[in-house]
Formats: sequence, structure tokens, C-alpha cells
Amino acid sequence: MKNFKNNFTIKSPQKGLLITALLVAQLGIAQNQPNADFKGTVGKTLAESKEYWPEPVKAPAGAPNVVWILLDDVGFGASSAFGGLIETPTFDALANNGLRYTNFHTTAICAPTRAALLTGRNSGRVHVSGFSHTILSAGFPGWDGRIPSDKGTIAEILRENGYNTFAVGKYGVTPDEEATDAGPFDRWPTGKGFDHFYGFLGSQTDQYNPDLVEDQVHIKPDGRHLNELITDKAISYIQKQQKAAPGKPFFLYYAPGAAHAPHQVATKWSDAYKGKFDEGWDVYREKVLANQKKLGVIPANAVLPERNPLIGEWKKLSPDQKKVYARFMEVYAGFLTYTDAEIGRVVNYLKETNQFDNTVIFVAIGDNGASKEGSLVGTINQNLFAQGVSDEKNLQDNLANIGEIGTPQGLNTNYPLGWAQATNAPFKNWKQDAQSEGGTRNPLIIHYPKGIKDKGGIRNQYSHVNDILPTTLDIAGIKAPEYIKGIKQDIIQGSSLYTSLNDAKAESLHKIQYYYIFGNRAIYKDGWKAAAAHPDPFTLLKTAGKNGFPQASNFDNDVWELYNLNEDFNERNNLAKKYPEKLEELKKLFDEQAKENNVYPLIDWQDVLGRKIHNTGADKGKNLQELIKEATKPGSVQE
Repeated sequence: MKNFKNNFTIKSPQKGLLITALLVAQLGIAQNQPNADFKGTVGKTLAESKEYWPEPVKAPAGAPNVVWILLDDVGFGASSAFGGLIETPTFDALANNGLRYTNFHTTAICAPTRAALLTGRNSGRVHVSGFSHTILSAGFPGWDGRIPSDKGTIAEILRENGYNTFAVGKYGVTPDEEATDAGPFDRWPTGKGFDHFYGFLGSQTDQYNPDLVEDQVHIKPDGRHLNELITDKAISYIQKQQKAAPGKPFFLYYAPGAAHAPHQVATKWSDAYKGKFDEGWDVYREKVLANQKKLGVIPANAVLPERNPLIGEWKKLSPDQKKVYARFMEVYAGFLTYTDAEIGRVVNYLKETNQFDNTVIFVAIGDNGASKEGSLVGTINQNLFAQGVSDEKNLQDNLANIGEIGTPQGLNTNYPLGWAQATNAPFKNWKQDAQSEGGTRNPLIIHYPKGIKDKGGIRNQYSHVNDILPTTLDIAGIKAPEYIKGIKQDIIQGSSLYTSLNDAKAESLHKIQYYYIFGNRAIYKDGWKAAAAHPDPFTLLKTAGKNGFPQASNFDNDVWELYNLNEDFNERNNLAKKYPEKLEELKKLFDEQAKENNVYPLIDWQDVLGRKIHNTGADKGKNLQELIKEATKPGSVQE
């Protein structure tokens, strides 16, 4: 302290406070010895010393295995488990012997949903308001696509509590810049708590020639379908782990690329649906609505929203349109049924090895609503954002190449928008529409033989994807850690659904939730919801001039709507004019939540396609067409 006093002149009382702080700091440093955790004795000789070995970490007695299953781009009204016309017998069985959650929400697009799921926190809080892709991230706390270490994943938590942890399929939250074999690997799955990973790091991949990774290296696929590959690997991980450590619980994160584009599946699956969608998407919606009422997953007095004005009435379509559009849906249906069958292989393996009863399985049927990205006429190989090509030209191309739909040659196969609306029944809108239940509401199944008594029960509690992590911890009897690898952890924002497992009337603990996807936004509080739509990329590109968009981003022009979801679950009655005070209250709440969760600055598709973010200056002087070509090259927006 002598040197300190000689070199600085500090007036009281600051002098005393600073000296005290330094003494405390010195004491802390002295106590922080490298062997502080050692509880034995170190003498001069072995005879004077006592060994110490810490006890291996073990999971709580009776802790279950945990399986999380997350599908991609599947609407609320697609699977038979929730009234859809696509057969999903595995999901049906899990739901009939578990619970159907009807009021579960995602973020409306894949990467933010996965970031919220894995961390139990809002996507903006964990820096994934957009994506981890270069073109869709920005240098701001909520937008850089890099999940911080103080926001640990479910895999990190469970591994530190005696679990083995495996992930297969789509990951989607590794920054593009780090997704090479040179790493760094701290944001790969193996750097975020998974003992093993087998799948792809991006958002979209070819099902027969995937951008395949095992642990920390890219590998060459063998030509088999990705669903088969990840299922084989998942079973092998469990098999090897149980042989080495019988009874040790495991966590499996199973996230297929299905049913995201490209829709690719063997013809035996798609041909099983031949002719089954010839009645069209309008009849599909009506049939699904009736099925959903019978199952009890929607109110008995539910009414379908009007058909979106972009979508033609099926009976007025031409024979060519009906032929092509029906085939797109046959392929999608076969793809989803095949995915269900592969998941069934994992379920059957757990049964055959007597692990099923002590395994809790969560199935989120979709990471957002049905995809709008197939355009009005469907795509086989077309670029999503191609300009200067009419819908009629794309339709004729699809008709001429109808045999490629669903095959390895169909590198970007996706169904027309009419089927997105149909498979989202009974909601309006679709993927990316964070302002709409059609974008954010997905089916959730929880199956746990040891812990659920109400087999086949319905649960209507409002919930969000960030609720699955705390629910899992409650079921496993594990407390969220204060530190992971010495790093103090941020709060868990999700609310546990644990009390609802055996109480259908349990209180909904998730009271407030914001939503934001590239301009589309909403805020929920206690059954009320305010929402504003914003121009999407497809609308922007249709109205853009050769050298720029028709106007700059303007969020003030967006029209806010207001809904009481307790009385109007599928948003048919806009109450904005009737309750302006409630609307203003919720808009203020959105602003508060946006600030708290790093949503600002608001970034939209005009910023993305105009290369206004993550721009190193290389785009200076390029016109809109050049910018779009750069923004939509392989590995960016599409993937």
C-alpha cells in the first residue's frame, strides 16, 4: 500500500473506501489458490499426506432419459396427431398415451426457435433475433448469432448433472464463419454441451447429399436419406452409451431436416398419397377443422379464417394447376409420414431395451408454421428470390418436370402457398409471420409413462418454446446451475409446465411473450395480443425497381391489430378500434420487452436484401439485382 499512497493523492472518504477495496481484493486473490477444491492433505512425504478424489457427478436417483424431437416447417394442421390428413402413427401413439399441448408457441422461424429451445431464454437475449448466417446477422447484441457462454444450453446443464448428451440432425445456430473444419468449435454442438453430434450445421440441406458433420469434422454422406442416417446414429449413440454405463441417463436432441425444403423422399412414401389431395386445399381445411374439433385440440365453435386473397379457390384452378399442386402435397405428406416412421424406430428401440417407460419425450411438431417459401405455384429447383420470372412460367416448368418433385433432382422442392395455409388450419398466415398464430403456434406432445397419469389428455396452457428447458429440469429433479464452467449464468426466462403434467387446470405460468422476425412483431400478455405485420421479402421483390426498393424501411407505417385469444384463438376479430387503450398498453410493453431482450435495432428484410447489415463495404456500388444475387447464393438465405 506504500507505493499506492506515494503515487496518488486521494481525499477522504474516498481514500478509506479505495484502500478497503484493495485489501479485500488482495485477500480474495490470496484465497483463490489453484488447489482450493482439494480436500485431502499434502505433506512433505506420502506418509504424511492423504489422497482426495472427488466423487463422479451422478444424475439424481431415478432421473429419466430425455428425448427432444423438433421437426421443421410443419403447420398445426398437418399431422394426424392434431387432426391433419397426413398419417403420423408414431406421434398419434405418443399423444394418445401422453399429453397434447394446444397453446404452444415457437418464434415463427427456425434459428430463433432453436436458440430459445436450447437455452430456455428468448432468442434476442441469446443473440439470435435473426440467424447465425452471415447474411442474416448483424453486429448488435441481439443479432450477431453467437449464443454467449453465460446462457448455457440444456446439453451443458444435463452433462454437468450426470447425463450423456447427443444431438442428431439440424443444429442451425453455428455462425457461418466458424462452420469449417478449422473451427473454432466452441459454438459447434460439441462446444455447447453435446458429447456427440451428427447432422448439419446450417438451416437447409439436400436430404440425399447433406452437408454432413460428425462431431467436429465434415464427412462424406453415403447416398442414403438423412432421416435414416440420423436415426441409425441416434440409436448407436444410445446403444454404446448404455453398454459402457448401464442405467446412466442420456439426453437425445433429434432434429431432422424434415419437413423443410427440399421435400425429398422415396416414391413408396409419396405414392401412398396418390389421389388423396385431389379435392384440394379448401376441402383439406374443412376436413382438418372437423377432425380437430373431434380431438378437442380447438374449441368446438371454431370457424376457419377466410382464404387468403393470394390463394386461388381450388375448384377454379386449371387441370394443370391441380395436377402439379396435388403432386407437391403428396410428396410433402410422404416426407412427413416417413419422418414419423424414422422417429418410430427410435421409440421402438427404447421399448425393446426397456428404457421407454423411464424416458420423457417432447415432440414439437414444427419450429414454426407451414412454409410460405414455396411461392404461389411451388418450386422444384427455382431460386426463392428469383426476379423476372412469372408465376405462369414457373408453373409450366413445374409441369414439365413434375417427375422430379420429391426426387434427389429436386434440390429446392417446396409446395405452393395454398398448401401452407391448408396445413396451418385453423390459423391464418404462416412461417415468418411472428405477428400471427399461424406463424408461431405449433403442436407439442409430452410423453412420460412414469410421470403422466392423464393418458391422452389435452392441455391448453399458454406456453413457449423456451419453456421446454425448465420443464425438463423439473422432471429430472435438476436445479438450473448458477455457474457453468466457472461462468455465472443468466436467468432462465422460460416457465415450467411441470404442474400441468397431471393438472389440466394448472395455471398458465407464461404470462408475457414478445415475438419479432424481420419486422413482423407481436406482444402477448395474459390472453391479449397486439400484432403488426411488415413487408416480407417476396412482396418487396415484386415491388422493387431495378436499382432499389420502392421505399426505405418504415416501421411506423405498420398497422397494429389487437386480439383477445381467450375468446378468439385464431385471430378472426380485430379489436384495435374497440379497445385503443389496451392496444397502446401492449405496444408500450412490446417496447419494454424489445429493450430487455436486445431486439433493437429493428432489422427487416429490406435491410437484409439491401445488404445493409454485416456489410464490409464490398457491396458498395452494386445495384439491387446484384445485392439480391449475393444475398441468395447457396449458404445464405436459402440455407
